[in-house]
Amino acid sequence: MTEITTRIAIPADATLLTDLAYTTFWDAFAHHPKNAPDDLAHYMRQAFNVEQITEELSDERNIFLIASVDEKPAGYAKLIVGRTETGITATRPIELSRLYSHQEYLGKGVGQNLMDSCFERARRHDHDVMWLGVWEYNPRAIAFYEKNGFHAVGKHIFQLGSDAQTDLLMQRDL
Repeated sequence: MTEITTRIAIPADATLLTDLAYTTFWDAFAHHPKNAPDDLAHYMRQAFNVEQITEELSDERNIFLIASVDEKPAGYAKLIVGRTETGITATRPIELSRLYSHQEYLGKGVGQNLMDSCFERARRHDHDVMWLGVWEYNPRAIAFYEKNGFHAVGKHIFQLGSDAQTDLLMQRDL
């Protein structure tokens, strides 16, 4: 594999990000037996459309990073500045809201590249804690986050259509 590059997304990336978000979320969760197809489809229609992503890109609290391999979009991350939840202990928190890579790049460094870029950006802006929610039935992601220094500090509900799913809340000091 060649070099992985990561850059900050701009408003003109809305369509690219929508496609990337939709595809990577589908690939990550569509085949899990706990996800009902109707619930998944409902959530994805709301979360991953060009209007929604455009709105998120225009919100200064959101930072999107796009990773590419040979100039082909390979993954992305979304950080949210200043948002927190019960159980997160921080003065200047930053949430890692999303981190996904295309299936073809799983285990090939795209996710780690994005994670390292997120850490670098958070430190540069003096955040003291990065936190996230990860589905309790996603052991690969949980192991990835633990390898990167995150530890569980609680739980919250992630609404996938009509299904209230449990996410583990994890945080890491920066």
